[in-house]
Amino acid sequence: MEQSFLPMLFRMKHIMRWGLMFNTQPESLSLHSAECAFLAHFLAVLGNTYLDREHNADRIAALALFHDATEILTGDLPTPVKYFNGDIFAAYKGIEEAAADKLLEGLPGELRDIYSGYFKSGNEYETLLVKAADRLCAYIKCVNEVNAGNKEFEAPYEACRAKLRAAAADCPELELFTERFLDAFTLSLDNLNIKFVNK
Repeated sequence: MEQSFLPMLFRMKHIMRWGLMFNTQPESLSLHSAECAFLAHFLAVLGNTYLDREHNADRIAALALFHDATEILTGDLPTPVKYFNGDIFAAYKGIEEAAADKLLEGLPGELRDIYSGYFKSGNEYETLLVKAADRLCAYIKCVNEVNAGNKEFEAPYEACRAKLRAAAADCPELELFTERFLDAFTLSLDNLNIKFVNK
């Protein structure tokens, strides 16, 4: 059906992440995708502003917005299962590609070609920035859960922090973000100093 693409995307809110773990605040796929797009765009802007890059920040944000959209059909496969071995990972990648094709069938042909570009990987560095944003999302989720007293996320917090450090070695934008902006995610609302004052 050539009208099903957007209604299917709107079902992202029904796909919940971190399914094997107790969450103090459930995280839907649509929420994750929006936050990932914010971060990917910001990383691209950091690169353009401070590292003399020429990233298309809007395209990178769009790639991040769609990066997990196939999970509407596949669900969110838990990380320990997805990466259990190479065969499972390769099979899941094939399933993701089939799911992308199925979603794109929900568009008229002239639109399908446009949107297929958001379901396929971008160039190598665009893909790197989206992956960096995805790792940031996971780490920030762990920070929020640990700060809420959820011991379930203590081990994932350490694992995500290690992965973030390793990824920053290959991504100067991510390194800059972790140095200048990441600590703010540990602050409470009061400590963020956002105040509205009557003048």
